[in-house]
Amino acid sequence: MTQEEILARFGPREAMEYDVIVVGGGPAGLATAIHLKQLAAAAGKEVSVVVLEKGSEPGAHILSGAIMDPRALTELIPDWKAQGAPLNVPVTEDIFLFLGEHKARRVPNFLLPPNFGNHGNYIVSLANVVRWMAQQAEALGVEIFPGFPAAEVLYNEDGSVKGVATGNMGIGKDGEPTENFQLGMELHAKYTVFAEGARGHLGKQLISRFKLDADRDPQSYSIGIKEVWEIDPSRHTPGLALHSAGWPLDEMTYGGSFLYHMEDNQVAVGFVVGLDYQNPYLSPFEEFQRFKTHPNIRWYFEGGKAKRLGYGARALTVGGLLSLPKTVFPGGALVGCDAGYLNASRIKGSHAAIKTGMLAAAAAFDALQAGRQHDELTAYPEAFEQSWLYTELNKARNFKQWFKKGRTVATFMTGIEQFVLRGTIPWTLHREQPDHVYLKPAVQCKPIAYPKPDGKLTFDRLSSVFISNTNHEENQPAHLTLKDASVPVNVNLQKFAGPEQRYCPAGVYEFVQEDGRERLQINAQNCVHCKTCDIKDPTQNIVWVTPEGGGGPNYANM
Repeated sequence: MTQEEILARFGPREAMEYDVIVVGGGPAGLATAIHLKQLAAAAGKEVSVVVLEKGSEPGAHILSGAIMDPRALTELIPDWKAQGAPLNVPVTEDIFLFLGEHKARRVPNFLLPPNFGNHGNYIVSLANVVRWMAQQAEALGVEIFPGFPAAEVLYNEDGSVKGVATGNMGIGKDGEPTENFQLGMELHAKYTVFAEGARGHLGKQLISRFKLDADRDPQSYSIGIKEVWEIDPSRHTPGLALHSAGWPLDEMTYGGSFLYHMEDNQVAVGFVVGLDYQNPYLSPFEEFQRFKTHPNIRWYFEGGKAKRLGYGARALTVGGLLSLPKTVFPGGALVGCDAGYLNASRIKGSHAAIKTGMLAAAAAFDALQAGRQHDELTAYPEAFEQSWLYTELNKARNFKQWFKKGRTVATFMTGIEQFVLRGTIPWTLHREQPDHVYLKPAVQCKPIAYPKPDGKLTFDRLSSVFISNTNHEENQPAHLTLKDASVPVNVNLQKFAGPEQRYCPAGVYEFVQEDGRERLQINAQNCVHCKTCDIKDPTQNIVWVTPEGGGGPNYANM
């Protein structure tokens, strides 16, 4: 049944009214909600705020490296340390390596550009930071609805955003309501703030509808794949932050690694690959597994006591300032990675997410006090352009673009821009094409032979997904949809050798034989909500939509 048919049969939906709806309970969304309540309390006013979170709890779907710059958090909650924020491990040492296949060359710290310095920053589990932020928000009176994904944007007659509707529950695989069916609800607000993270499902629709990316560079993305390990105490150095570039990626493929030493003998190890890569045989997941076998990396995971504890993957917006869309439209705003504020040159985005949430909250609060609603919060982008965050992103505006000229040129020019010129850059490089167009036909590329996993240091996708605690209600329509069911075989498989079976880090897509023919099988149960397929599919035939509430990964300490 279509949504129109469901509403005709079961509607109308119940509606709830708020001053502000926040879609997404990550750092940007929670900062928005917290700051709205802070401003209201300071002014002696009442502002009703609700946060919709598609995960089973705040933090369940949050995955990041992460090294956190506490600047924005300090602005939001100055006494965060006394309030028990889980920022417990300050960075004590930075190491940057250029890897060859068997050797490594360390860059002396005095030659590292300022963007690679982490003095004053903290190694964190962003999922745990978000859980703590959710507690702060609820203490201020913010309503948080976990397990309620916003599935649809609602519009007023004049075209402005009216609010959102949550997804229906209890729809079977055949699209028909089951005995457990529950109609979604509508939430209406004077302003709706979208904070869904990279490649937000509704943010993508809003950018298209309001042409928010007109005259901007196409957005660029990477996929980040991460594991958490407990390692031998003798090889653990709390606060050590190690980054690398080079092997196993080739000169023309954007990417690199991180290895962060956390609390309790745990390390976060991860690998990032730009989704503008060209070879359809490349598998970011396999590149990550291969990276761990480098002698300078595997040493940390040897010693007899190492154990893998967690796994996950997530797309990152890395286009920077030049790809940033217009962030306001009638009735709402985009904040955090839903817009694309991450600073790829610093490998950090949580501080930007919190700051933009605060800026949007201030604009919304002032508008509410002036009796406005459903118009554009123009004060938000204006405040951003006057902020320290704009200055920071402007200094890094060329970072991703240099990599189209190769890693060597990019490394040299990043050093010139950040170390020599200190971010005062007289030139601007522009990006002209989105990531999905860069994939070359398979006949023009060389297949990559990846080693088999050993089950000790390197692993397969399914065992990895298992420890991400991913689960979806099995009797529901697949949330990974195809515009045209013939395209995967007729185009992707024939021309590009079926890249979806390699770029997905969760084993969602596989080509199987059926009656002597190839068919794409979608194992939606495995999906970790990374959004890579929605971004990298060469024909843009795959569209990620929200699954039933609470489905997906359940990250702990990620």
